[in-house]
Amino acid sequence: MSLVTFGETALRFAPPDGQRFETAREATIRVDGTASGVAATAGRLGADARWLSKVPDTPLGRRVVAELHEFGLETDVVWADPGAGRQGLTFHEDADPPRAERLLQDRSNTAMATLTPGELPMGEIQNADVVFTSGATLSLSDTAADTTGALLRAAAGMRAFDLDFHPGLWDAEDAQDALADLLPAVDTLFAAEEQVSAVFDTTGSPREVVHTLATEYDLTRVILTRSEYGAVAYHDGVIHEQDAIETSAVDESGQHEAFIGATLQQLAAGADTDEALLHGVAAAALSRTLSGPLTPLEPSEVERLVDSQQSRRP
Repeated sequence: MSLVTFGETALRFAPPDGQRFETAREATIRVDGTASGVAATAGRLGADARWLSKVPDTPLGRRVVAELHEFGLETDVVWADPGAGRQGLTFHEDADPPRAERLLQDRSNTAMATLTPGELPMGEIQNADVVFTSGATLSLSDTAADTTGALLRAAAGMRAFDLDFHPGLWDAEDAQDALADLLPAVDTLFAAEEQVSAVFDTTGSPREVVHTLATEYDLTRVILTRSEYGAVAYHDGVIHEQDAIETSAVDESGQHEAFIGATLQQLAAGADTDEALLHGVAAAALSRTLSGPLTPLEPSEVERLVDSQQSRRP
C-alpha cells in the first residue's frame, strides 16, 4: 500500500540534561515534523511511504532532507530559492516536574508556507492509498491552508489529518475557522486529547468526544490519542478503545507520530480498527523507549509486542 504525506519538517534544537537555552553551551539538532514522522514510521513497518514538501535550498534545508534519507524515508521536495522562504526551527527544553517542558516555535516565513498545488506531483497524491497531513501545515499561511485543502480534495484514497495544534503557531479561533473549511475533505481525523479541548467546543468523556466530532464534521473515523491512557476511536457507529502499553519512557516526543504511522499502515493494509489501534499503541510504546522525535522502530519488535498483548486477552 502507498502512503503520501506532505508538510513542513522543522529542525529541533534541544539542550542536554534538562538545561535551559539561556545557559546551555550546546544543543542537539534533530528533524521534527508530523508528516515526515508519520511517513517514516509507516515506511519502516512495510508501507510504500513518501514525504512531500517545499524546502529551502540552504544548509539547514539540506540538513533536513539528508537526515530523512539517512532514516530510509523516500522524499519528493521542491527546492526553494533561499530568498523565497526559510527553514522552520523549533527549540525544545526538556524538564522534570515541577518544571514544565517548553517548546518555542520559530516557523514564520518558511518555504513550506509558499507551497502551491502545482508545485507537487499531483499524480502521487491522486494515486496514493492514503494521503496525510496535519494542522501544523495548515497554520503556516493562507497559501499553505489553501494548498492543503486542494491536495486533500484531489486524493482518491483515504484522506487522513492530524489536528497537531500548537499555540505557538496559531490561536484556537483561527484553527477553528480553518478546520471548518478543511474537515469536509477529511475521512480520518487524529487528535491528541489535550489539543481537542483547546480547539473544539466539545465536552464529555473521550467516547463522547469522538462521537461528537465524527457527527458534527461527517467524518468516517475519529481517533483520539490519550498518552498513557491509550486511544479511543469512533468508526461506523462503533466506539473502539485500546489501553496504552506501559513502558519506562526515555523520550515521548515521537510517540504521537509513531502511533499515527503504525495505525495508518495497518488500516491501509486492510486491518480493522481494533487491530490498527493495537499496532498504534505498540509503536507508540516502543517509540517512548528511544530518543528523539524520529524513532527507528523495528517491525519485528512491534509485532512481538502486539502478539504479547493479544495473548493476554480473555
